[in-house]
Amino acid sequence: MSLSLYSAATGMEAQQLNLDTIANNLANVNTPGFKKSKIEFQDLLYQKPRSAGSETAGGNVVPTGIEVGNGARVAATAKDFSQGELTSTGGNLDLAIQGDGFFEVQRPDGTVGYTRDGSFKLNANGQVVTADGMPVLSNFQAIPTGTTSISIDTSGSVTVQSASGNSTFRLQLARFANPAGLKSLGGNLYEDTAASGTPETGNPGEQGYGTVMQGYLESSNVNIVEEMVNLIVAQRAYEINSKSVQTSDEMLQSAAQMKR
Repeated sequence: MSLSLYSAATGMEAQQLNLDTIANNLANVNTPGFKKSKIEFQDLLYQKPRSAGSETAGGNVVPTGIEVGNGARVAATAKDFSQGELTSTGGNLDLAIQGDGFFEVQRPDGTVGYTRDGSFKLNANGQVVTADGMPVLSNFQAIPTGTTSISIDTSGSVTVQSASGNSTFRLQLARFANPAGLKSLGGNLYEDTAASGTPETGNPGEQGYGTVMQGYLESSNVNIVEEMVNLIVAQRAYEINSKSVQTSDEMLQSAAQMKR
């Protein structure tokens, strides 16, 4: 009976983490470029008083064994990098990636982070930066003072018109063999890991890279209805596990009150 208590406790702990993951998805439903997480469960090791295929004293082979599980655990919280809906903003430096790819951002410690949030701004030096003031790399060049228009096509070609004339350059995107292996840093940034692989850079619209959409932002890929259903399922699973704890406690109480 004590085993059922521990198994139910692991189930409650796993469902609590499931609830935390769902709540984080819902909290970021309006975060540009946010990618939802999905939780993955695994069962724990089994106690095997008798294994299937073992021989009895009479030399017969046991067709089925005895296995008692020890509960469940969370194996992973995998990121879902499916495309989010593109929302029109009309901003010259609002960029959305339609397809595979990330923008490169220089973090304060000098390392490179990666983001799908293309809500960029200009700083006092004409450098393109994120909302947190971090410089955007991705082959972005400084925008000169007195610029009258900035035009960016789907292939990442940027044309800057100013009083001194026109200048052009081309953006580049980064991608990974396993984007689900990226490390979430917060602030809409990711960091590469050994699981994600090293970043590859290329031109938008070529060799499988996504295209760049000026005047748009990629919305979160969180589906509110789906997350609400997952929330109800997680709540019911938590309640069922708590009922197992209650039942095990009542059985232990009955055993403790037995008299000869």
